[in-house]
Parts: sequence; structure tokens; C-alpha cells
Amino acid sequence: MRTNQLNNISIITMVMLFLSVTVAHAAGGACKGKVLNPVTDICWQCMFPVKMGSVTYGNGAESAPGNITSPVCACPDSKGILIMGVSTAFWEHARMIETVKDPYCFPVMGTGMNNPKPGYSSGENRSKEYGDSDFAFQQAHYYYFPAWSILRLFMDFPCAENKAFDLAYMTEVDPMWNDDSLSFIINPEALLFGNPVSQLACVADSVAATVTQPIDPLFWCMGSWGSFYPLSGSMIENNPLNVNAGLAARLLFKLGRETLLYDTGINQCASAGVVTPILVKSNYRLQIARPVRGNDCIPIGRPSLIWGTAKNPPFGTANTSPDNFLWSLTRRRVCCVGYALN
Repeated sequence: MRTNQLNNISIITMVMLFLSVTVAHAAGGACKGKVLNPVTDICWQCMFPVKMGSVTYGNGAESAPGNITSPVCACPDSKGILIMGVSTAFWEHARMIETVKDPYCFPVMGTGMNNPKPGYSSGENRSKEYGDSDFAFQQAHYYYFPAWSILRLFMDFPCAENKAFDLAYMTEVDPMWNDDSLSFIINPEALLFGNPVSQLACVADSVAATVTQPIDPLFWCMGSWGSFYPLSGSMIENNPLNVNAGLAARLLFKLGRETLLYDTGINQCASAGVVTPILVKSNYRLQIARPVRGNDCIPIGRPSLIWGTAKNPPFGTANTSPDNFLWSLTRRRVCCVGYALN
């Protein structure tokens, strides 16, 4: 009953959002998009490898996801009854992130809203020839997008998240995203890593992300995408692919710092996930879905030279604008599949 109520609330919310938006061309033609097709626009092979017990299925080139130390597990339920079962781990299609130069533009829905302050909080990308350093700024949107639940797949699988599509966060109304100084409120430790020695360590993180996965202890590094700090929408970078992938990852860090992100790849007995003020980078991967669909799920920090060829045409595509990106997020999911011992 509660699930149906939540679904109804989400549907009503989305209807109200669509009623309040204007079609992209009516907003000056800057925002273009095409409604996401979860069947064709999502890289479904990114859910692999899957591990159940001691058996791994799928791509053997990558390690099986999650913090699993034993093929069997035991977890208490909400009533304290011990659940014995099989340890399970996979990559879950759970969220969508948009990083856009046009404020209030929603490529995932193929539409946009009128900017109440035209020109304010718009994206920017400039190179050193126009200032002291490269600089870029984008807005971001965070969606609940549990693909299995939306498509009604594996509904009896206890590890699958059962939520509806929903817009959960937008940075246009977040002062800390739009001002580096205000973002210092939630990331004061940024002062410790704003030096050449700390940033030099990010070279190792970039190499690791290129070959396998990023180095989690180097939590201030995004490999070849730059630094996680500040937790705002501005970056010292002018490569649009690095900028937008980096801001998608930075938004995850920011949400975790604000206790709005729960990591499902740490504790198999915590089905809702664990709050992570410091992002565990290796538990997340991104797939580019707009402007041009990619076929890879990339770890945080992997160079765009590997995965970004022809993914951001200079004049956009028939259904998308350049520099308005949509990312499909897959996260590590570990859980205990079993039954109650009465």
C-alpha cells in the first residue's frame, strides 16, 4: 500500500513539473532534449560482473563488486530475526545525473523550465587566453532512476530498489553550488589539499582509474578530471567531457557530505545503504547517455580520451544541445539473499 502511495505521489509530482515547464524551443531554443528510453539508452551490460556466493558471472576482466568476504551471510531483519543467506553483489542502475550549461534544462525529460533570472547561473567554459586559468561552470540535477523497478524487472529480487522516477536535487536553487566561498561551509578540509604536493598524488589516481579503478584513500582526487574540491559547480578545466563527468562525481560527493547519499556497496546487512561523508569512489561508475550514448561504464577519473570520442558534437545533435550532459549512474550493491530462521 505504501509503495503504491509513493508511486502516486511521484507521478503527481512529475505531472506538476511538466505542467510548469515550457517546451525547449519556447525557452529560446537553447535547451533541447529527448525523453530517455531506459531500454535503449542505458548500457545494460554495465550491471556485470554479478557475484552470488562464490560464483562470478559476466565480464571476468573486472573484479566483482562490493565488500564481500564470505559466500554465505547472516543479517538480522527489522524484528531482530536472523536471516541466513547467500552473499550477492552486482552493479545497480540506480540514478541519473544531468550536468547542463543551460539552467533549468532537463535533457532526461526532453524539456526545460523558464529561468526566472535570465543569464544568471548559466554555464561557462573559457580557456586561459581569456583569463589567468581555464574555468568552467555547470548546473547539475540528481534523479532517482531505479531502472529495474521502472521496467518492472526482477520485482521479487530482495536486493532491487523499489522506488519511482523522481527529481531529487537541482543545484540552481543551491547557493553553495553557485558560490565557491559558500561551499567552504561543508568542505573546510579543502584548505589541506589546495597545494601542489596533494595534487601531484592525483597522478597516481588517474593512472589507477585508467587501468582498473580509482584509489579510494586519495579521496580529494578525481583522477584526470581534477579535484573534488570545492564542492561547487566551478572547475579549473575547459575540456567539456572532463568538466561534466567531474561535476557529476562532485555532486555525488556533495550529496554524501550533506547526508543525502547512501552507499549500498559497503555493508550487505544495510539494505538502504550507509551514509558516506567521504565518497568511496570505486563504488560508482558513470555511463554517458546524452548528448551521444556511450557504451562503457567508466570509473571516476578515467581520461575522456578513452571513452569520450565524438560524445559531445560542437553543434549538438537533432535532439540535444552541446554541453548538456546526462549520465546513467551504476553503483555497487551488496546484499544478503536468504530466508528467516524461525
